[in-house]
Amino acid sequence: MKLHKLYYMLIFILFIGLIGCDDSTSPDPVVNETEVILEYLENVLQFPYGGFVVEAQAVRTTLLASPATQYIVDIRTAADYATGYIPGAVQVNFADLYNHIKGINTGGYERIVIVCYTGQSSAYAVALLRAAGIPNAISLKWGMSAWHEDLAGPWLNNRSNARATQFVKTPAPAKPPKGELPEINTGLTEPVDIIDARVAQLFSEGYGPAAINHNALYQNLNGHRIINYWPTNLYTDLGHIQGALNYPPPTEPWKLGNDLLTLSTEMPNVIYCYTGQTSSYLSGYLRILGYDSRSLLYGGNGMIYDVMKNANTPNTFIPEAEIKNYDYTK
Repeated sequence: MKLHKLYYMLIFILFIGLIGCDDSTSPDPVVNETEVILEYLENVLQFPYGGFVVEAQAVRTTLLASPATQYIVDIRTAADYATGYIPGAVQVNFADLYNHIKGINTGGYERIVIVCYTGQSSAYAVALLRAAGIPNAISLKWGMSAWHEDLAGPWLNNRSNARATQFVKTPAPAKPPKGELPEINTGLTEPVDIIDARVAQLFSEGYGPAAINHNALYQNLNGHRIINYWPTNLYTDLGHIQGALNYPPPTEPWKLGNDLLTLSTEMPNVIYCYTGQTSSYLSGYLRILGYDSRSLLYGGNGMIYDVMKNANTPNTFIPEAEIKNYDYTK
């Protein structure tokens, strides 16, 4: 009897040991999706750095010399497209742009030009497309406002000095302590798959959630992390929004090892540049990572236009210089 008990005890111990060695019952490791795509975007795509805009003159030159080498997509509404568009441009709604681009041979073109009213929503779209592996996507600088004065109303009407008396010239506050990355959850594990899901979602949401105007911002300055994306000397010389932190472009602040983790995961991060174009592009990148990032529409041009103009600030919208009055199609 004792031998039988010993036998069954040995069988039981062996069974428990086999279960303990069975990895199939171990939980899968948790994937930090934001870390996965950040590693890919920074080190593989070297994103979001590098030029993302093309001048109207370059688009026009290519249109005349070798039109088959560029593909032009106009993301304005069909009604506005009908009032005038670049010859050969196709109209695609913002929400449909990603699927449209994936349906063409993107490698067959030197550039895929995305066109909007002002260059802001197109810059945002280009950030999403480049993150998704379409490096030849590029935004028309100033949008259709650069093409012809008939179509330049959005820029002509939104230059403003509304905040010229409210800008301050105080020293830049210290950046907040570094925190954690935001969390995203697509349920996927490969970086290209996660990015694809994020980009598709952001296109479906539209540009609106990624932008804010200065009136809405000034109603609640303390409810936003405000980021001035100018060189340090202009942060001081031109002045800045009260409480704005200075993230100078040469410091590459959006890298993980630099200042990325000083962004807020608790409140919206509002970025402003000179024109709203660069800030839209950066907000696209940051929203892919899960940050609530918003571009301040029209940037400094929409708040302190004359100050910028008088100081010969780069990327001030000067109509006689920026509006080319090229032919357009109706």
